[in-house]
Amino acid sequence: MVCPRCIMVVRSIFDKLSINIVRISLGEVELDQVPTAEQMQVIQDQLIEVGFELLEEPRSILIEQIRLAVIDWARMEGEHPRLSDYLQDKLGYDYNTISKTFSESQSITIERYAILQRIEYAKELLCYSQMTMSEIAYQLGYSSPAHLSAQFKQVIGMSPKAFREQKVKKRQFLTEI
Repeated sequence: MVCPRCIMVVRSIFDKLSINIVRISLGEVELDQVPTAEQMQVIQDQLIEVGFELLEEPRSILIEQIRLAVIDWARMEGEHPRLSDYLQDKLGYDYNTISKTFSESQSITIERYAILQRIEYAKELLCYSQMTMSEIAYQLGYSSPAHLSAQFKQVIGMSPKAFREQKVKKRQFLTEI
């Protein structure tokens, strides 16, 4: 789950089954009772139907937590802490474990994934805001607009200015990055 609408969809699945949710957040649902095997199968089927998956094994759960933490980090405003420090603090694992687990599972380094998330957010800001490149660079935690522009061009193949001037702007779902 990566947005409030995702949470709403997941909540409705549990509501239809009359299963009480204690807490729901991005990527996590805490229940007040353990669902029956039959309910678990229905939950799993309905999650798959709407494009989600049920994560029960610790490694899969950690990978999803890493993905969500990187998205949160990429969308922070202003000066960003070092990614490694942020992930260690947020997830409670040492960075080597986090990085190795993510890279082995996703076939991409966590640093590359973070860059792709930041660039996707830059694309969003270029499409839907009137912010200048300096403002966008600051919001994304880049050291300078030039650094953002260079990274943007390397990933997207065009400058942020050229991207903003396009008639059709190609964006990606965060889950597809």
